[in-house]
Amino acid sequence: MTSGRVMMAENGQSGSGRDRESEDEGSIGRAAAANGAGVRMSVSSPTAPPRIAPGAWVMLVALTFVYVLNFLDRQLLGILAKPIQDSLKITDGQLGLLSGLYFAFFYCFIAIPIGFLADRIDRVNILSLACAIWSAATTACGLATTYPQLVIARMTVGFGEAGGVPPSYALITDTFPPGRRGMAFGIYNLGPPIGAALGIAFGASIAVWFNWRAAFITIGAIGIVTAVLLKLLMREPVRGATDAVATDLSGGRAGFGATLRMFFTHPVLMLASLASGATQFVTYGLGNFAVLFLQREKGMTLSEVAVWYALVALIGMSTGMILSGRVIDRFTQRSRVVYAVAPALSLVVALPFFLGFVWAPGWPLALVFLTIANVFNYFYLSSAVALVQGEVRPDQRVLSGALLLLVMNFIGLGLGPTWVGAVSDWFKSHGYAHALQLALYTLSPAYLVAIGLFLLLARRLRTEERMSR
Repeated sequence: MTSGRVMMAENGQSGSGRDRESEDEGSIGRAAAANGAGVRMSVSSPTAPPRIAPGAWVMLVALTFVYVLNFLDRQLLGILAKPIQDSLKITDGQLGLLSGLYFAFFYCFIAIPIGFLADRIDRVNILSLACAIWSAATTACGLATTYPQLVIARMTVGFGEAGGVPPSYALITDTFPPGRRGMAFGIYNLGPPIGAALGIAFGASIAVWFNWRAAFITIGAIGIVTAVLLKLLMREPVRGATDAVATDLSGGRAGFGATLRMFFTHPVLMLASLASGATQFVTYGLGNFAVLFLQREKGMTLSEVAVWYALVALIGMSTGMILSGRVIDRFTQRSRVVYAVAPALSLVVALPFFLGFVWAPGWPLALVFLTIANVFNYFYLSSAVALVQGEVRPDQRVLSGALLLLVMNFIGLGLGPTWVGAVSDWFKSHGYAHALQLALYTLSPAYLVAIGLFLLLARRLRTEERMSR
């Protein structure tokens, strides 16, 4: 596989000037042909929407499928929490650590060196290897017979999944031009709802028909086959090929330390990351315990979960992803403030429905509330990813995507489930009858923190727009 640096040199990318809009359509067509992704940008009219050839959509579908497997493997533990607890005799607190801090430690921090490496070598190779690692580790989860063995397997899943999302963010950005990236990221971010729905439907069904171990082993095997096909069929696109304004990389690529300093001192990037992290504190804290909560507190069976909760996850989360992508593409052309205002308003709407889900006396009403809450809980993701990817240089995109994931996933994935599990154990030890329900209520203040941070981000973006005029 030819590296991104060599491909850029062959296509005249590394020494290009600042104004890509002045290039003729032929040079762009040659870059797109080198991609293998088939992206073409119309230059006949500065206001015409960019044209995208079918090859770009093929790449997007492939990346989305890998993300489906990524999220499916990650969510299996929460979906099968009750049979795993019954089999291995573990508490809510231990379950929270498994799905939260233990997983997130590797998932968040290993993503940083992987992101730096992927900004320099073939991103498709990294994605394929990562998929193979997390899939093999998922199979190992199904073979674990003790809690420590399951901990090691889950940490390895996190290690592998660290190489999944950041390279995909950059591949999409280098395949879809500005004005189409919001929808592209919206489609890519259908990976979590589809993965969650498939995990619930097939994982729970396999567990009902056989046992929870068979679900991990089967889904892990599918991922290993996918990793091989990814390596054989997908080609690396040219870095920066679809940017409206080319970045001059003739002075050398951004260093690791320079990119770290840029990210953590950039107010927009940090506010977007912290606001997303506060949102994920809710979504992961809720998501990793929702099935257990519905079974324990609402009386659902695993067979009912496989049908009804799967539909809720698919419809609610997918609708939110698609709507957010449409909103971003339509309104951010007028103002970047929409990147922050849209998720802030969506969380204001989501909060009462989240409270309704936790309160509802039966699972049918609870699932109605949860469907609506999920639509508005997931507006933040496409907004944050598109904003961060558009703010940085092409040679900083994978590492910046990894840093975004580091911040928001350490807060959300690492601390959210860990908090819910620990608080549930605390309430249970103090004699409360509905410990997990009370623990979920304690997620409510995180909504307010996330809304406040997104509003601060909106103010910062508005200030930058005024200064640029």
